[in-house]
Amino acid sequence: MLDFAIFAVTFLLALVGAVLYLYPASRQAAGIPGITPTEEKDGNLPDIVNSGSLHEFLVNLHERYGPVVSFWFGRRLVVSLGTVDVLKQHINPNKTSDPFETMLKSLLRYQSDSGNVSENLMRKKLYENGVTNSLQSNFALLLKLSEELLDKWLSYPESQHVPLCQHMLGFAMKSVTQMTMGSTFEDEQEVIRFQKNHGTVNVFSYFQVWSEIGKGFLDGSLDKSTTRKKQYEDALMQLESILKKIIKERKGRNFSEHIFIDSLVQGDLNDQQILEDSMIFSLASCIITAKLCTWAVCFLTTYEEVQKKLYEEIDQIFGKGPVTPEKIEELRYCRQVLCETVRTARLTPVSARLQDIEGKIDKFIIPRETLVLYALGVVLQDPSTWPSPYKFDPERFDDESVMKTFSLLGFSGTQECPELRFAYMVTTVLLSVLVRRLHLLSVEGQVIETKYELVTSSKEEAWITVSKRY
Repeated sequence: MLDFAIFAVTFLLALVGAVLYLYPASRQAAGIPGITPTEEKDGNLPDIVNSGSLHEFLVNLHERYGPVVSFWFGRRLVVSLGTVDVLKQHINPNKTSDPFETMLKSLLRYQSDSGNVSENLMRKKLYENGVTNSLQSNFALLLKLSEELLDKWLSYPESQHVPLCQHMLGFAMKSVTQMTMGSTFEDEQEVIRFQKNHGTVNVFSYFQVWSEIGKGFLDGSLDKSTTRKKQYEDALMQLESILKKIIKERKGRNFSEHIFIDSLVQGDLNDQQILEDSMIFSLASCIITAKLCTWAVCFLTTYEEVQKKLYEEIDQIFGKGPVTPEKIEELRYCRQVLCETVRTARLTPVSARLQDIEGKIDKFIIPRETLVLYALGVVLQDPSTWPSPYKFDPERFDDESVMKTFSLLGFSGTQECPELRFAYMVTTVLLSVLVRRLHLLSVEGQVIETKYELVTSSKEEAWITVSKRY
């Protein structure tokens, strides 16, 4: 658990550093409002550190300077967009490529070149098919894992505090590994070993304290530490060894259960591409699923009326019958709850795109090869787009225009990333199983503070209690 937290703390700024290292930007701010570098070498990195996170830094910057702002990461210009209107204007010539994939590949020391447009489209289709087929084929497994967690919680006395973050991470890890990589991970000890290695990769990739993140990545300090580099490479090799074995086993054979890797194996990809895509999907899906499950349960314990309405929908759809894929699709209010969870928690507060050609936002020119941040955490709390933005209100998504805006931001519809689509389904099944049998209750006096990282989490363990409905 701690390993994932450390990874998430460092990863967001590290990936910004990775992209800036790969694509040097213009030093001209082009008249865009913003702040000048605090230090010549580090730019505004000290300001980001002092703000507590990149998200909190961007909140302050947009409040001071408006929807289009600029700052400096080292000696390189970064532009941030903070409203729906300016995001709509941003021309993205590389929209077929996934910036998350590109930057995560850099951190894993994979090749960051994502190929041409047709290759990107082909791989995107493979990803989508992989998620769809693995969810359909493994629905019974997902239901089984959800019911195992339910049985564990049912066995607790009502006064027992449940460590929510810990349980959700374990559930997400089991779901992701088995649905991505198959029966190798039916053994719980294998899952634990894989999680341990994930953690080692995460910590020793870029575990520099925040003030060292940017320059540590840019000056290759990982390579300068023999111990750190060996620990990182050993853990990565162990993970890759497991994936290579699975890829070899799945090639040219038919299995009763379709897993994510099968879709990649059946596509026109070489072994290295399959390996990289499998690693990236497992990392991203695990943390997004874990945090979405965690925040959804947290909000349900806080907003009793929302939990009551969700229970009524689940009871109406399933009655005393089984949870099935067909009926899961009918849980409209549950999907609204998850959308509002993503919005209120600001689940992924920042994303990034490279300005491949010179572009224009409002009256401002965005120089070529500038890193453009989408300040999604700012946009998701903008009162001009979201009335009463700090209120947890799933019913706001009854409005079709609201869903359209949410889709534009990449949280729904055709722009939704495969990892988030996977997380939505896993969380829906889990909530259907848990809320059907349990009242989810908050711990009196607990204050959950937010930590804004690559994926937003709570600063400390979130505790809940449960009581039986029947």
